[in-house]
Amino acid sequence: MLRSVDEVAIERVAVPQLAEGELLVRTRAAGICSGDIMAWYVARKAPMVLGHEPAGEIAAVGPGTAPCDDDGRPFAPGDRVFVHHHAPCFACAACARGDYVQCATWRATRIDPGAIAEYFRVPRENVRDTLRIPDGMSYVDASLVEPFACVVKSLRRGALQSRDRVLCIGLGVMGLMHVALARHRGAEVLGSDPFRQRREAARALGARAVAPEELGAVLAAWGDGTGADLAICGPGHPAALRAALDACAPGGRVVMFTPLEPGATIDLDPAAFYFGDRRLIASYSCGPDDTREALALLAAGVASADLLGATVRPFEEVGAAYADLRAARCIKPILTFCEGRTS
Repeated sequence: MLRSVDEVAIERVAVPQLAEGELLVRTRAAGICSGDIMAWYVARKAPMVLGHEPAGEIAAVGPGTAPCDDDGRPFAPGDRVFVHHHAPCFACAACARGDYVQCATWRATRIDPGAIAEYFRVPRENVRDTLRIPDGMSYVDASLVEPFACVVKSLRRGALQSRDRVLCIGLGVMGLMHVALARHRGAEVLGSDPFRQRREAARALGARAVAPEELGAVLAAWGDGTGADLAICGPGHPAALRAALDACAPGGRVVMFTPLEPGATIDLDPAAFYFGDRRLIASYSCGPDDTREALALLAAGVASADLLGATVRPFEEVGAAYADLRAARCIKPILTFCEGRTS
C-alpha cells in the first residue's frame, strides 16, 4: 500500500472474489513504475496499492464460461499471463481512431487491488488486454511489457525513422528502453543523464551518452549541428522539456513522455518554434496494440531485465525497493513473489 510518497507498507486484505468472465491471477513478478515516485502524482492518488506492471499465472477463473484470449482459447488455471491495468471498449470513437487511452472504459478499468499484491482480480474488461506469456520468457521479463509498450507508443507517435538522430533526455529505465528500441530500429541515439551508472547502461545498449553539461557542445558537433530529429523528454520537469525543445532540429519532433506537474510552465520562443516547423507531441501510457508489439519485441530479446540493469528483489522488500528508486540508487526495481527469477 502506497500511503504517501514517503510511506509504503505491506497490508493483509482478502483475496478478491470473482464474477463471471473474470480471472484471479497469482502475481509472480511486478515492476515499480518511475511514475509512481512523482510526489505530486502520488498525492492525487494515495492511498493506493502500488504497481501496474504485473506478470503471473492464473489461479482461478470466475463461474460460468471462461473468457478467451485473442485466438479464442479459453484461459485456465496455470496459464502464464501479462495483464494490462487498463483496457478499452474497442467500440467507441476513440477506439476507432486507435486513441485507446481516451476511451472512457480504458480510463475506468483497473486490476483489483493492484499489481504489487500476491493476488489480483482481472475484471471482464481487462481480459481484453490479457496476453499469454511465451514459453521461455521469465516472469521478470514479462513484467516489462507495460512499460515497454509505453515506449513502443512513444516512438510511434514521434514518427521514428531509421537513421534518425534521436536524443533521449533522462536515462532511467524508460530512457534506456527508448535507447534499446530506437537502436533496434536503426536510429543513431544520444542520451543525457547526470548519473554515471545510467550513462554506462545507455552505452551498453549502443547509445552515445553524456552528462547534461556536455550536451550543448556534443549537439553542436552531431551530424550537421542542427540538433536531434527526435528528442524524447523523459523527466517530468520544465527544464528537461525546455532542453529537449532547444535540442530539436528544424522540422524535428519532441515527445513529452512524462507529464509536468499541473500549473508548471516553460519558456518558449514561439517564432523559433513556428518557423522551425517543430512539433511537440504528448505520449500518454499505451494501448492493446502497443502491449502486443512490446511482448513480441521482448520475446525477440530487444530488451530484458538484465540488459536494462534491473534489480530483482523479493516482495517483502517493497519499501526498500521503492526508496531506492526514489533516491536513484537503482535503475528499475522488479519484485518477485517467490525466490529468485521465476520462469
